[in-house]
This record gives sequence, C-alpha cells and structure tokens, in this order.
Amino acid sequence: MEFPESDLMQTLPKQFFAALVAKVNKKIAEGYDVINLGQGNPDQPTFDYIIEGLKEAAERPINNKYSQFRGQPTFKKACAAFYQEKYGVELDSEKEICVLGGSKIGLVELPWALMNPGDTIILPDPGYPDYLSGVALGQVKLETVPLKAENDFLPDYDDIPEEVARKAKFIYLNYPNNPTGAVATREFWEKTVAFAKKYNVGVVSDFAYGALGFDGYKNPSFLETPGAKDVGIELYTFSKTFNMAGWRLAFAAGNQEMIEALNLIQDHLFVSVYPAVQDAGIVALESSERDPEIAKLVALYQSRRDAFVNAAEKIGWHAFKSGGTFYAWMPVPKGYTSERFADVLLNEAHVAVAPGKGFGEAGDGYVRIGLLVSPERLVEAVERIDKLNLFERK
Repeated sequence: MEFPESDLMQTLPKQFFAALVAKVNKKIAEGYDVINLGQGNPDQPTFDYIIEGLKEAAERPINNKYSQFRGQPTFKKACAAFYQEKYGVELDSEKEICVLGGSKIGLVELPWALMNPGDTIILPDPGYPDYLSGVALGQVKLETVPLKAENDFLPDYDDIPEEVARKAKFIYLNYPNNPTGAVATREFWEKTVAFAKKYNVGVVSDFAYGALGFDGYKNPSFLETPGAKDVGIELYTFSKTFNMAGWRLAFAAGNQEMIEALNLIQDHLFVSVYPAVQDAGIVALESSERDPEIAKLVALYQSRRDAFVNAAEKIGWHAFKSGGTFYAWMPVPKGYTSERFADVLLNEAHVAVAPGKGFGEAGDGYVRIGLLVSPERLVEAVERIDKLNLFERK
C-alpha cells in the first residue's frame, strides 16, 4: 500500500538550510574543527528568573490541564501591558492579541486565515525563508520587493509596480531584519502605513529581533505608527529577546479583524500553548530583571558584531554594519555566487556561513554570518578566511 503526499505538499519549498546543516555535520564527522557561523539559533541560556518562573508554574496542577483555546487571559494582559510600557501602544488584550506557539506559526498560517487561493502577497527579497511556506500552503501568488544596500536594505515602495500594489492583499516586513541586520526608522513605518492605506494592503510586521538594537538604537514598533492598527499586525516572539527559542511562545498584536482570523484558524489547529509556559512568559515580561538581562544580551551581541566586522575590515572584507539582530551581512568576492563562496569557506577554511541565495535571489551576492559564537572564534574565523587570499587588504 502506498501513501503519497498530497498535491499541496508537493508545492512546499525545499528546506534550503537542511542541506547546509548536512554539509556542516559531514565536515564535523570527518574530524574538522568547524566554526559554525551559518546558524540562527540563540546560543545563550534562557534567563534564570524565567526558568524559576516555569518551575513554579509547572507545579501548579491547574497548568497541567488543557489551556484555554485562545490563550490564558493573564498572559494576554501581560503582552498588552508590555507593549504599552515599551512602545506606548494600547491593545485590547482579548480582541487585539493572539497567542502563538512561536511566531513562525502565525506567519505561515496567515495566508490560510486571511487570503484566498490566487490572492497576491508581497514578500521582501531577501527574507526569512519560512514565509514561502505560507505562500505554498495558502496557494497564493508571490510578488517580491528587493532590499537594496543603497536603501539600507529597506524596501523602496516606488520599486513595487502599480499593478502589483493594487492587487496585493498583504505585505510582510521584518525589522530588525533577518538576514541583513538592517533596522527600520519611524519615517519608514510612516511611509509603510501610507502605502498600505493608499493601496488597501495589509501589513504584517515580523518584530522577532525587536529588542536587539545596537549602538543605543531603540527599534520602533510598527504599531507605534499612527494608523498602524488600521492596516496591520505585528508578531513578537520570546525566542530572541529572552533566549526562549525552544519554548515556542509568541503573540500577534494589532488589527482586530486580522487577530480574530488568526484566533479562529488556531481554534481548529491547536489548544494554545502549555499554560505553564504562558505563566513563565508573564514572568519574562513583568520581572524587574527583564531590562538588565536584555541589556546584557544586546551588549554581548554588539561586542561580537564589532569583533567580527573590525577583523573583516582589516582583510578587505567590508560588512554592512548591522544595526540589530545577531547577524552580519557580508558581500561575496567578485566571481562567486553565495553558494560557491560558502562551499569554499567550509571546505578550505572550515568556516560555515549561510549563502544569501537561501533567503532569495536578491541575497545571492552575500552570505549571512551568525554572531552566535565568542568574539575569539569570530576573529579566528576571519583569520582562517584571510589565508584563502580572497580579499585585498588595504
């Protein structure tokens, strides 16, 4: 008996980075000391105060029952209070918050919940690859907007053809940006709201790295922008801010109709998130230890960025200096594609990087560096690459 996958499953994009992981693991198995800069998984532990919060929450018998379908009201109130405190945004915790088992779920399920087959979505190029999973599952039409160095890797809305803007139903945006490390400004978000209102396009702001701003920069929330809740939502994950990537906890906030649609589809897919994890999320958001711990984390990532970028500059490898996230976006040498360059670094320098093409065609001139090892290892990686004589020292 055979059980072939459905036609819909055949349309899913290939997991580009699964091949990268396999290559890296093969090198490690062969006995090489690989410096892995191709990953995007936070390397620091969850803050101690959150772990303690989970322990206490897990011991409460009520938390071992089913969660409420649309999440614990106490957690949603904490999310709303956090946005009020940090960004000055007022949110109705029941109508404008949707609890998510990680922001990826919300990003992928949104086309199911709010689009019809054949509708058009605009995605950034380069961008987070899993956005494409939602395109396939929702059977929607994809258009892209390029992120260019000359515009600090922010989309120029003039680059979107009029006919595409008029038929688009949603646009996804991600700042601070994966993979480029670019950050958004309040002026950019104002332009975004104006674009959305002009063309009746819904905005989905993926604010995964919102807490990670360098050189004192405080990343503005899309929802801070006047009129933002009229046109869109923002997704906030605990993965990056609190080193809780494995906990799978996030929320969406903003436009009531969009939030209701996400809640409705999740009524049929999940029974929300383990209540003890939601309680630990409340502790994460409300503790007096929150801001000092986040400040230390940001300082750590910034020190790594500086160590890598400064070392790379010395060998003639010029970075786009990231304003946030934990990535550096590095150009490939002339004559190389991102995949070929990544293969050379892995095979000859035993340094793993993420080829930019994995994030879209517009990323093919770059590789993404994950700043998720010590400054010493980052400098060592650059020293290994220097020995390949791919760049001209100045």
